[in-house]
Amino acid sequence: MDSSINTSAAPRAASPIKIAVLAMGGQGGGVLADWIVDMAEHAGWWAQTTSVPGVAQRTGATIYYLELLPEADVERAGRAPALALMPTPGDVDLVVAAELMEGGRAIQRGLVTPDRSVLITSSHRSYAVSEKSAPGNGIADPNKVLEAGRAAAKRFMCFDLQDLADRAGSVISASLFGAVAGSGALPFSRDDFEATVRRAGLGVDASLRAFALGFDAAAQAPEQPAPIDLSRPVPAAPEQAASARTQPLLDMIRRDFPACAQPMLTAGVRRQLEFQDLAYAREYLERMKALRDLDARHGGEARQWELTCAAARYLATAMAYDDVIRVADLKTRATRFERVRQEVGARPDQLVYTTEFMHPRLEEICGTLPAGLGRWLENSKAFGGFVERRLGKGRRMRSGTLSGFLMLYALAGMRRFRRATLRHQIEKAGLEQWLDLVARLAPQDYALAVETVNCRRLVKGYSDTHVRGGGKYRQLLAAAEKLAGRPDAAASLRALRETALANEKCGPMERQLADQLAA
Repeated sequence: MDSSINTSAAPRAASPIKIAVLAMGGQGGGVLADWIVDMAEHAGWWAQTTSVPGVAQRTGATIYYLELLPEADVERAGRAPALALMPTPGDVDLVVAAELMEGGRAIQRGLVTPDRSVLITSSHRSYAVSEKSAPGNGIADPNKVLEAGRAAAKRFMCFDLQDLADRAGSVISASLFGAVAGSGALPFSRDDFEATVRRAGLGVDASLRAFALGFDAAAQAPEQPAPIDLSRPVPAAPEQAASARTQPLLDMIRRDFPACAQPMLTAGVRRQLEFQDLAYAREYLERMKALRDLDARHGGEARQWELTCAAARYLATAMAYDDVIRVADLKTRATRFERVRQEVGARPDQLVYTTEFMHPRLEEICGTLPAGLGRWLENSKAFGGFVERRLGKGRRMRSGTLSGFLMLYALAGMRRFRRATLRHQIEKAGLEQWLDLVARLAPQDYALAVETVNCRRLVKGYSDTHVRGGGKYRQLLAAAEKLAGRPDAAASLRALRETALANEKCGPMERQLADQLAA
């Protein structure tokens, strides 16, 4: 080694500005990163961006990492800088997250530190698969992220940047770019930012509107973001129905039911109309009248009509179950196609094709057939083997093509025959069993009857999700009968339900029930 070379005496470049952008697919994280690079290079800076892709199915975002260094610092160093390819925990100046929980992930990864990091995140949510598939309410508490952000960041800004982009007719990358500019975290002027948007040449006017809204929101942001209000006030029942045909149903709600139950009953009627027809909505209210009478006979008024209010919600979901017909109906609605276009940010002149993954089980196929035929085919080994061979691994179809759309549209049109299908007969029998149990329990234990109504919360979705929830629900109904007569029956059933909602498997609930019965 030549000792005459003194490397320590060589001039060194100043530390670059380090930026991490976390965004999911379709949110324009790459566009935002490219804009920052373009702006820096036009201002005479060195700039580098890299990306680390996230995992599919909404379990993680792509991290775009940028480093910016002024040309003057590079010239003083006398050599090209060596910029990093990935963010280092504790060594990031600006963190931008296109969704609230991605801001939380950045904090977990250690990218946000109180001595140097500015954290900008949108407050809106795009729910993770784990949140959607949880047996109960799996939605994470956004205020936990806000608490962590206040403690972790040198400066923390959080507001609904997706809403700002929607109001401007643009995409969230534009409002995020405006928030970065408004935060003052980067040493560039507003003119530099806006000139970058203009150079991009696509959707300039809408992008500049979104940029301006994001800029103002960041410039006027409080020192710390306020907690997010998670309350959902229940709307009052309307005075007038949207149609003369449904006005008698609304009149029945307002005349025959307590005020506390009327908003949920109104929502329940809307759901039955959407699911089936006017007669089905009338059947829903007739069932509810019987439950209200049961409630009144056993002290419901003194208990704020707890049984009636719970039944209004869960009877509506029980009657409007998710079957193949309903799924096909939802997938062929114009509002769904429009929502998909908005989510991917498609321009008016662009075509968008949606690929549906269909995995119908034997039970679902037979459930759409007339009850007699469906039962016969369900018990046929030959038919079951045929279905397994053809559909065992699922099929993909494009609902935006004529053939794909017509297939789903024809399935949705089977709604008029739904009452004769095997699935409807099965659901109706289960519904009657549930209501009969509630009617038997109410005279001896009102609180247990209410908890039995609430057990219906376990049943949701279709296919495997419906099977898992339905199995635990039936176990809870059996447990309610076993617990009847015990002074702690209602509390015990409630604890069992909470355990069932918190765990994917039945084991914890079954062990808890065994312990309760043995006590």
